[in-house]
Amino acid sequence: MKSASGATGRDTADERAAASRVGDDDSGTERRPRRRPTRRTWTIVFSAVLVVAFVLVGSFVKVPYVALGPGPTYDTLGDVDGDHVVAIDGERSYDTEGQLRMTTVSLNDDVTLFGALGLWISGRYAVAPREEYFRPGQTDEEVRKENVAQFRSSQSNAEVAALRSLGYPVKVVADQVVADSPASRVLEPGDQLVSVNGKRVAGRRDVTAALENTRPGQQIDLTYQRGEQQPRTVQIDLARHPEGGQQGFIGVQPADRADVPFTVDISLEDVGGPSAGAMFALAIVERMEQENLVDGRHVAGTGEIDSQGNVGAIGGISFKVVAAKEDGATTFLVPERNCAEAVSAAPDGLQLVRIGTLDDAISALRNLKAGKPVPTCEG
Repeated sequence: MKSASGATGRDTADERAAASRVGDDDSGTERRPRRRPTRRTWTIVFSAVLVVAFVLVGSFVKVPYVALGPGPTYDTLGDVDGDHVVAIDGERSYDTEGQLRMTTVSLNDDVTLFGALGLWISGRYAVAPREEYFRPGQTDEEVRKENVAQFRSSQSNAEVAALRSLGYPVKVVADQVVADSPASRVLEPGDQLVSVNGKRVAGRRDVTAALENTRPGQQIDLTYQRGEQQPRTVQIDLARHPEGGQQGFIGVQPADRADVPFTVDISLEDVGGPSAGAMFALAIVERMEQENLVDGRHVAGTGEIDSQGNVGAIGGISFKVVAAKEDGATTFLVPERNCAEAVSAAPDGLQLVRIGTLDDAISALRNLKAGKPVPTCEG
């Protein structure tokens, strides 16, 4: 009985010990409560999320700004894909030593926040609101077409101005004819305008001058020539101008064209805008004259030109002088109204020559060749 009783006692003692250990373990677990995030932890997490969001927005979201900077330059006396940039077909032309570089501005419309900040900090680019360069709702394709049209117009004006300066005849043609206008019943695009209202037409401005004192409903004589046909005179009744005014309306957009038996081809793609006109005109003169005006020098320049040879101001001159100097130019032809801006941005060692017309530019190149003084932006 003792033996049995003793065994039972040991079992009971063992059970009490095990129970005690279990109690100890449970008691230990209750003394280690679950840890919750502190306010500092939440602050760190929230800040990290903000930083990641800012980085993503700054890196990938475009802002309504454009970046402007120095663009590529092109030698108008050089070659592109084996062809002259300016080629004369059907008339003798000459090769020349030296370079006549047209300059461009780089415009980047795909700008992110960080990209804009980086370009601005570099000091080489400027950042401007997109609305200054693009109309509201205007697509990239519409901008491209507009730039191409301006570029082609500048080529046409350059050709006329250059050939006029060289003494070749110029004619006036109907560039555009307004639908349902008095002219639309008679003229087709490309017809030459010989006289309007009894006044001889030698330039496109003569058409406007001939209509100055007319009135809607007035009948005038119009003489035109189509192709190789004989000139023809017709009578037309002037209409009221769609935009109002007292003057009679004929409905034709005149344009000057060179009246020559040869063609001038300008082969340069992926460039837009009107500011290359002056340099194209100079290149045509240089190709067609044996004088060698450039005389081995590295000349750059810019400027819009009209068919009369007047050189107008352009935008981005501060970037263009930088690009010209980086591409080796020592002389830069500057439209006179751009001189102040050019002086403030021109790198050292770049001579700024002031021009107001194509003849000014030709005269300046002659004087540089002869070692004579030239009008500069600084003087």
